[in-house]
Amino acid sequence: MTSIKDAFTAADGSRKKAFVPFITCGDPSLDVTEEALLAMQRAGADLIELGIPFSDPTAEGPVIQEANIRALSGGVTTDSILAMVERVRDRGLTVPLVFMTYANVVFGYDTERFAANAAKAGVQGVILPDVPFEEKAEFSEPLAAEGLELVSLIAPTSHERVRSIAREAKGFVYCVSSLGVTGVRSKITTDIAGMVELVREASSIPVAVGFGISTPEQAARMAAVSDGAIVGSAIVRIVAEHGEGCVPYVENYVRSMAEAVHSA
Repeated sequence: MTSIKDAFTAADGSRKKAFVPFITCGDPSLDVTEEALLAMQRAGADLIELGIPFSDPTAEGPVIQEANIRALSGGVTTDSILAMVERVRDRGLTVPLVFMTYANVVFGYDTERFAANAAKAGVQGVILPDVPFEEKAEFSEPLAAEGLELVSLIAPTSHERVRSIAREAKGFVYCVSSLGVTGVRSKITTDIAGMVELVREASSIPVAVGFGISTPEQAARMAAVSDGAIVGSAIVRIVAEHGEGCVPYVENYVRSMAEAVHSA
């Protein structure tokens, strides 16, 4: 099974651009999520973020908030998501997987148990957007004990702290392109290149850019100044629009985005 590092590494060992799609587990069902994961791998995804639904996802805009509500209303649980991951790994999903969720989800499940079961299912990392850098040890240490990496985020307001975060970061650094919550944006005006440069002054860890990216042109622009692009809301919106029949639409969209990133 591949590691997070492999998502950003070409066959010859050089750094490559990675496309990282996000999907909310259980929206509209875990069966659809499972098929979408395999479709995204076929379409060229290098790493996939899996959202574990939470009732109060503070970093998310309305598109992903609504997906969380639909998934929770459908009865999805952390255990059922872990079982789905194990199944899809058995079916040939090889790309690295990173859970995106919130501290209360991990606490409520029990942090050590969550880490052990996520690793057993075939997950490589976790993103917790509501955990401050200064408080990450209570999560990063139990995760590391099971071989999982806690991915750090940097935001446009983090300039004073970017180098400190980068020095301790694991897996990759998630560079938040815009202030506010997740969601599609027509224009991204943040100095992404400047933020990436701050990280690279402190560490050789890959930097991928997320929040607001929805078109191949935006993805290529972000990947040109970083190591990859992360897209969530645009994919979740396709799932919401097409429901049970969303998989081919998701696959086509991910293919167009992955091609744009890989050619950046």
